Amino acid sequence: MYVRVFIFFLCIIGFTPGSYSQTFKAGAAVRIITPDPLLPVSGGIGTPKPATIKQGDLYARALVLEKGNTRIAIVNIDNLGWPSVLGNRSRALIKGIAPENILIGVTHTHSAPDAYGFPDEKGQSHADLKYLDWCVQQIADAVNEAVKKLEPASLKIAVDEAKGKIAYNYYAPQLYDPRCGIIQAIATTGKNKNKPIATLVNYAVHPEVIGSSQGILSSDLCGPLYHRIESKAGGVALFMNSAQGGMVTADNRLEKGGEANDWEECIRIGELLADEALRIVAGAPVQTNPGLYCAAKTIRFPIDSEIMKYILSKSPLKLAGEKTDTNFATTQINLLNIGTAQVLTIPGEALPNIGYYVKRHMPTKHPFLFGLTNDAFGYILTKEDFSSFKRYDYVSRTSLGEMTGEIYMNEVLKWVKENPAPVK
Repeated sequence: MYVRVFIFFLCIIGFTPGSYSQTFKAGAAVRIITPDPLLPVSGGIGTPKPATIKQGDLYARALVLEKGNTRIAIVNIDNLGWPSVLGNRSRALIKGIAPENILIGVTHTHSAPDAYGFPDEKGQSHADLKYLDWCVQQIADAVNEAVKKLEPASLKIAVDEAKGKIAYNYYAPQLYDPRCGIIQAIATTGKNKNKPIATLVNYAVHPEVIGSSQGILSSDLCGPLYHRIESKAGGVALFMNSAQGGMVTADNRLEKGGEANDWEECIRIGELLADEALRIVAGAPVQTNPGLYCAAKTIRFPIDSEIMKYILSKSPLKLAGEKTDTNFATTQINLLNIGTAQVLTIPGEALPNIGYYVKRHMPTKHPFLFGLTNDAFGYILTKEDFSSFKRYDYVSRTSLGEMTGEIYMNEVLKWVKENPAPVK
């Protein structure tokens, strides 16, 4: 009799055994990874440039999402790139999340320490390996803290055009994607009920207002973006870059020619993008107890570029892994469904036309591309664009090869068709 009454009571309150474990949850945490003392900064291949001052801090920012037996982590790092050999070391220190469910991407700031171990013409690297070791631990600590902070949450998701003078394509001004995607996790219980736990911004832009030649260490426009979102909305802000290759950069052009390359311009662009992101997501419907899905697969690219082969073979980080064959690069890509959003990762800097094409074939109104995630293997072009005209000479030389874009698009679009579409 008592058992029947108890079961009836559970039905009345809408709770059944095991249902709480199916509740969607979110947690977020941050670590500062600014080196002290300051280290030289890297804007790409070559010897890092000395830095004597900093503008803002560098961060590792983590968002963990959970539903049922699925738990994922999304991490953004203020750096030019973060190779999988470093990411895998953090994954080994993270508890409670399958390594393949941990996405580690970079903002691509051009004013942070070298994380590739770029070799110079003599084969010597100037990367600070102790600093990178410390960052590996900080990243793991941020994710582990975010796991401990998991709490019931809902989502708001939106994708729309970000207005204003934020980005443009240096090679062809209008050839860039102005769409900005936002995933906002909102607490549903406790003292912070109805307040954001985290706001993730996905947008294509090079954070290179300051660059590597001014002696300044900085997260560039991303720092002001974080602070603006957190001061206006609360919670933790994250930035995941998108298909910003060739050459989608910050629109810091001056009316009379030249560029604004100072911290004030970083503040202007970062705060404008933050305001646009909050505007876009403000009217989005709340998604209660949304679905969560994560898949991972390995993808293999041939390496045609002698420059890329040299970097992979000479870096002290052993970017090629333990294998001696540097003719191929192997990396992980991820497919996520988060509520109505679908996310695909890109292991480098895909050009805008690749981004447009992939998004157009994703079965969702909320497509997200996380560029420079899990690896950052230079530029990714279509075979039609590769070395086809002078403007693309540089991006072709610093790409793995002619077939990188073709292989990536074929693999991910086939993958999307074979896997569940996001909940509409």
